[in-house]
Amino acid sequence: MKIRKATIADLDTMMAIYAGARAFMAENGNPTQWGSSYPARELLEADLAAGYSYLCMDGEEAAAVFYFGPGPDPTYAVIEDGQWENDTPYWVVHRIAANGRRRGVASFCLDWCFEQCGHLRIDTHADNLPMQKVLAKNGFARCGIIHLENGAPRIAYEKTK
Repeated sequence: MKIRKATIADLDTMMAIYAGARAFMAENGNPTQWGSSYPARELLEADLAAGYSYLCMDGEEAAAVFYFGPGPDPTYAVIEDGQWENDTPYWVVHRIAANGRRRGVASFCLDWCFEQCGHLRIDTHADNLPMQKVLAKNGFARCGIIHLENGAPRIAYEKTK
């Protein structure tokens, strides 16, 4: 597997991976994190324009998609029921989703991101038990609760060198 920047030509593939991820989440007790339409096409277009969308390629097939960009992330400014491990510059991973055809893809993506920066932050929904397990398996510490712009709570994780 390898990671590459996504391009506008990848947008339909990205949308298909996210649709599959939403279905998986709903089938596994997490129907509300992404609902039926998140992330919106416009958000992905903005991610692409900013240069922060990536694909994990398994040969010629896109196995996963994710956002990887530099902090600070405004939703991480306030953390409750805990604290960040440190305040050094960090990068964030958002909207990571795999096509489900190969095991270990999310771990591969997270490892790649960590190798790029050495300090990552990520968050997930309380009902997203598969992602919580992936984060714990990959050395992320559960740091507390953050709130999205709409006020929705998320479990915040961090991994530092």
